[in-house]
Amino acid sequence: MGKIRVLPQEIASKIAAGEVVQRPESVVKELVENSIDAGAKKIEVEVKDAGKSFIRVTDDGTGMAEEDALSAFGRHATSKIDSYEDLENISSLGFRGEALYSIAAVSQVEMKTRVADSDVAVYMRIDGGNREEVGRAAHAAGTTIIVRNLFYNTPARRNFMKANPTEFRHIYQTVSRYAIAFPEIEFSLKSGDETVLQARADTVRGRLDEVFGERFTDSLVAFEEDFDRLKVSGFLGKPEYTKRTRGEQFFFLNRRYVITKAINHAVFSAYENLIDKGDFPFFVVFINLPPNEVDVNVHPSKLEVKFKDERSIYGAVRSATRSSLVKSDLVPEMAMNADNGRFATRVTTESSRGGIVPVMFGAGQQQRRFESEGITDAVDPFFSLSTTTSREKLPLADRIGDEEHPRSSDLGIGSSATVIYQLHNKYIISQISTGLLVIDQHAAHERVIYERTLRRFNEQGQNTQQLLFPISLNLDPGDTTILQEIAPDLNKMGFSIKMFSGATIVVDGVPVDLKAGRESTILTEIIEDYKRDNDLRLTPREKLCKTYACKAAVKAGDSLTVEEMGALIDQLLEAEVPYVCPHGRPVLVKIPLLELDKRFGRL
Repeated sequence: MGKIRVLPQEIASKIAAGEVVQRPESVVKELVENSIDAGAKKIEVEVKDAGKSFIRVTDDGTGMAEEDALSAFGRHATSKIDSYEDLENISSLGFRGEALYSIAAVSQVEMKTRVADSDVAVYMRIDGGNREEVGRAAHAAGTTIIVRNLFYNTPARRNFMKANPTEFRHIYQTVSRYAIAFPEIEFSLKSGDETVLQARADTVRGRLDEVFGERFTDSLVAFEEDFDRLKVSGFLGKPEYTKRTRGEQFFFLNRRYVITKAINHAVFSAYENLIDKGDFPFFVVFINLPPNEVDVNVHPSKLEVKFKDERSIYGAVRSATRSSLVKSDLVPEMAMNADNGRFATRVTTESSRGGIVPVMFGAGQQQRRFESEGITDAVDPFFSLSTTTSREKLPLADRIGDEEHPRSSDLGIGSSATVIYQLHNKYIISQISTGLLVIDQHAAHERVIYERTLRRFNEQGQNTQQLLFPISLNLDPGDTTILQEIAPDLNKMGFSIKMFSGATIVVDGVPVDLKAGRESTILTEIIEDYKRDNDLRLTPREKLCKTYACKAAVKAGDSLTVEEMGALIDQLLEAEVPYVCPHGRPVLVKIPLLELDKRFGRL
């Protein structure tokens, strides 16, 4: 007798069901998707015992006639596609024809369904995949499916289900995801006699309020960008509202909830150093693109997808989310602690537009501030403004009127000029209309150099200043190998390096903004930091720029003239992310005048 045999239909159906129905949440997901595809405007989900003993999903969709109802529980029976070509243009949530068949194979199912032009509903009862009863019943237009005793005939799978709180948490997450993705549909979720979720709002923002609470969603930043055939929109949590665990990152592809590591990384990279390593931000991202540019037929769960052009989607998501964060008010405030009088940091959320507060200078300096000729003569070249774009030569009033920067009037900047000060050769302090602005000079200059160096990789200009006396360095073989690896990027940054026999290199050119005397030290430290840095969120090129910026920036303890401080602030105003240095430390802090008034008894 041969070893290979065909499995009985009963066993094969249970094996197949295991791919689709993994837990009670899987049943809820498949039934809710069918209701959405049926054009429902209201979907009610009720579970008992976390869905293990009872699940009921009721909708007011199109329903099914008797012929369709009798076929619906057959394997690979679907109304969504007719041919192989249809797989390239999937517009429905379900299409494989496996859900009802799989659910019925491992549970006891009852269904009532009625189309609008019929007087009575079709009633069906199925037990373990076997049709037990077909009849008529009273029911409103739409469909109700009841699933009892999940995995009653596969005890091994039933034993692997988790405790009720865990299983119900998965059900709640699934229903809430669809409530967010389809605000035009009313959702309700009951656990026993308790209504856990009632989603009636008709906007995504309103749905987020219903799911997460209004106080939380007040801290979200909305964004929307169109890229030809691709549209990206959604909401981002501000960096101060991160968590130490994953779970509140939502991607919807054509309103289908999906899990994609690559696009997830695009959003994380947009946060760059705004969050600490190991922290996870909240975000809801909607991606809309033609169905033929994505393959959702990867796994029966339909949570995984493959993109035809993943690189373009990655860039679009990163660009849209990063731009939104840049335009948000991320400058923290320092408030007095009433108990001990110490300052405590908090981040303002009142402004939905916000941004870095421009600092006004005295009338004598104002003419100088943004005219590149004057700055070149008056300020150390170490602080000279980058000349990568003509935009940096515009007056302040014109620059802060651009779309990328808020107007001074929106930020409450008064017309009276103020003076800037350096505190302990470490911080730059200036008056603004709402109090004081404190800038960490090292962190600010580090951010400026970091972004300027990154831009050089896309420039065709000359960024190198030749050394009058070239510098020789002897490296060990390991460091020489690393230098050879990063040499092309170092050349674009502005270094001119020649490799000689053995481990000797000669540096005859350095970036234009590097102070003399630190060339060999900085190059050595770049190699050391490159070996140590294991931050996977940054590309090798970004790591190089981060290290270089840190080593080349002005240090705490360096004395700056008023002109140098003014030039530094001007450059910071041009930065994409002026709020944090490349390592994630804050650059600016606002001390509100209101807090000072409280401490001096004026309120």
